[in-house]
Amino acid sequence: MYMEPTTVLTAHPSSDFVETAYIREFTERALDYIRAGFPVHFSGPAGIGKTTLALHVAAQLGRPSVLICGDHEFNSSDLVGGFDGYRKKYLRDNFIRSVLKTDESITSHWVDNRLTITCQYGLTLIYDEFTRSRPEANNVLLSVLEEKLLPLPTGRGGESYLKVHPNFTAIFTSNPEEYAGVYRSQDALRDRMVTMELGNFDEETEVAITQAKSKLSLEDSQRIVSLVRRVREAKSNKLTPTVRACIIIGKVLHLKGETALDGNHHALRQTCIDVLMPEVPKEERERVRQVIDNAIAVYA
Repeated sequence: MYMEPTTVLTAHPSSDFVETAYIREFTERALDYIRAGFPVHFSGPAGIGKTTLALHVAAQLGRPSVLICGDHEFNSSDLVGGFDGYRKKYLRDNFIRSVLKTDESITSHWVDNRLTITCQYGLTLIYDEFTRSRPEANNVLLSVLEEKLLPLPTGRGGESYLKVHPNFTAIFTSNPEEYAGVYRSQDALRDRMVTMELGNFDEETEVAITQAKSKLSLEDSQRIVSLVRRVREAKSNKLTPTVRACIIIGKVLHLKGETALDGNHHALRQTCIDVLMPEVPKEERERVRQVIDNAIAVYA
């Protein structure tokens, strides 16, 4: 068994993080729950910035954090730890090819994994897309979040449980259950956290993020966000496209040295179709295409 080294993230806020009134209010709500002793869970569709928000909130706590990304192959040892050090070596005799010598040795020792480390030292656990791990792999979190105790395998040695450090906290993120590769989490686990549902940001925040990430002008960023929001409203699923689509369109235009207002509407239209149309159901595509054309025509 190979145990990956644990990477601890610093508590410094990101220098390029975009903070608007909407983001500040959301961050303060999350921090209030955490300071009251409750883990928080950011739930929402892909592309709206859940992981970025989780890292931002964790940085505000002023303590190092550890990031875990959910995976369907996870088991409890990927969170708690396991044995490492098994080695097996084969040696073939160059003179007598039929002779095969095997050198096999076991020097196993216990290696703590990320959940154990965060509980022991009072770090912040960021469990990104935790519902992509099988529910049974997350069972160990139940006692951690409620009783503040981490059960440990007997093979680790010492106590059979670890008392969770009082500074430990956890931030979870997840996609909706209808997404591919997402498991339904245990009700008992969800009951131990405060779920904050995230939709798309307000227009001011989307413009600020688009401008910061694409380096376009404020006016161009506003036009791109307005176009994407019109497409969003024209669809039956009004959660997509997200602000990520705004960033992609903005970055492409900036890379090409163009703006949304320079008269090259063909490049803008084709970029919008490439980025926005794949998520649109077939029966809605003609209507959405018309929305894009009408929005771009305004720039003429």
